[in-house]
Amino acid sequence: MRVLAEVHQRDGYPVNWPAQPVEWLSHDSPLGVWVAELGGRLVGHVSLSRVGEGDLAPGLWSERNGTNEALAAVVSRLFVAPRARGHGIGALLLGRAVEEARRRGLHPVLDVVASDTAAAALYERLGWERMATVEQRWGPSQLVAIHCYAAAS
Repeated sequence: MRVLAEVHQRDGYPVNWPAQPVEWLSHDSPLGVWVAELGGRLVGHVSLSRVGEGDLAPGLWSERNGTNEALAAVVSRLFVAPRARGHGIGALLLGRAVEEARRRGLHPVLDVVASDTAAAALYERLGWERMATVEQRWGPSQLVAIHCYAAAS
C-alpha cells in the first residue's frame, strides 16, 4: 500500500483513491499478479485479469478483430515507485503480463486515463496500439477520457 500511496500522491494514480486499497489491488478474476523488487524493496506491481465490467479495450479489440472479447486479457494496476523509475521495471512488469496472456491464448489489452501521459508513452514505446480514446462516466459528476490499447499482434 505504501508504494501505491506514493504513486497516487506523485502521479494521481489511481485517479480516485480506493476505499479498500487491498481489495482494489486484488480485484476480481485475476489471471496473475506480479510485483517487482529492487534492492530487496517492493517497487512495482501489475495484474492480468479476465474482462470485467467497465473495461473498454476488450470490446474495441474484439470488434476490430471480429472475435469474442473473452479472448482478451486485461492488464491493469501497473505502477512503479517514483524512486525506482528509470530501471525498466514498468516494461518488465508489462512484459510479464503480456507473456502470461499469450501463454493462455489471450490477447492483452488495457485502458489508461488519457491524462496519464507517462503511462501512454510507455505503452506506445513498447509497440502497443492506441485503438481509441473514449469518455467513460465514473460517477454522477466524473467523466474521464480513456485511451484504449491493444498489444501488438
